[in-house]
Amino acid sequence: MTKNQPGLIVLFGSGETSASSGKTYETVAQRSANPLAVAILETPAGFEPNSAQVAGKVGEFMARRLQNYNPQIDIIPARKKGTSFSPDDAAILQPMWSADWLFLGPGSPTYAVRQLQDSLAWQMLVARQRLGAALLLASAATVAMSATTLPVYEIYKVGQDLHWQPGLDFFGAFGLSLTIIPHWNNTDGGEELDTSRCFMGRARFEELRQLLPPEQTVLGLDEHTSLVIDPLAGECTVMGNGRVVILRGAKRQEFASGQTFAATELGPWQMPEPQSGIHPDVWQAALAAQEQLLSEPDREPETAVLDLVEARTQAREQRQWAKADELRAQIEALGWQVQDTPAGPQLSPLN
Repeated sequence: MTKNQPGLIVLFGSGETSASSGKTYETVAQRSANPLAVAILETPAGFEPNSAQVAGKVGEFMARRLQNYNPQIDIIPARKKGTSFSPDDAAILQPMWSADWLFLGPGSPTYAVRQLQDSLAWQMLVARQRLGAALLLASAATVAMSATTLPVYEIYKVGQDLHWQPGLDFFGAFGLSLTIIPHWNNTDGGEELDTSRCFMGRARFEELRQLLPPEQTVLGLDEHTSLVIDPLAGECTVMGNGRVVILRGAKRQEFASGQTFAATELGPWQMPEPQSGIHPDVWQAALAAQEQLLSEPDREPETAVLDLVEARTQAREQRQWAKADELRAQIEALGWQVQDTPAGPQLSPLN
């Protein structure tokens, strides 16, 4: 974890618990701590009776996909203001202070906005990202982070007139005015119903665009596609199966998987002042938590562990796989995880 430098921001168009997102998770994990501390907020799905299961499925996927990084996963039940599971409850939110990753996903965009707006959870989330935690957003959470949020359920399910609602405007601090639309190329409706543009359909979405301010940037994310934003480098990288579409006025740009583009393509990108928009008490608490994390001494492997690693490497070179597995078990019994990389075996402490 770096000090006083903003973490990566990852936007998923969909597929956050599918194989298509594996490379994205791996890319972010390689720049994170090991063991990896993950905090998953239930908030976007907090109105659903099974919100813990919704968030839990994401946690189960991460535990499997990121097992080499020894993930420590906390589900944060910050479901609804004014209840015993409030996004203003400091005790519930405690794991966020030490999280390397903060994840928010499926649910209702407008519900997420109502519950997170001006909450302690929101202040902590912004502070942690400014100090190095990666922020991973999927589905409803990406929509909620917009300057202007698409009320998906209200239009698609309830039948309200076309309109927009204010969002959390996470990217406003970076100089951007973004409306983020996941499920850009969705085809759930088959031949009978156009469900692209996050279930709005092309024709209806064009009507919605006419209701946006002229300077507003629309960021469309195909399904099973992610956009990794590196604030320090000022770069955005498309990963997964599809593309990213940027619309601003009459200008349209498309970037395919594997392409990297400057963050200025999203608008007048700028780095925010670290404390901007954060309550002084929250910022001081975030700094204190960060200092504690950075002051924790790195654990060094004992000679016995290093000898076992060397013996295991030799066994693998001789294709003695059973022996190599036995040596791995001995290494783990001594409290260490060994990961095979192109640069050779890497050790990390087990809890």
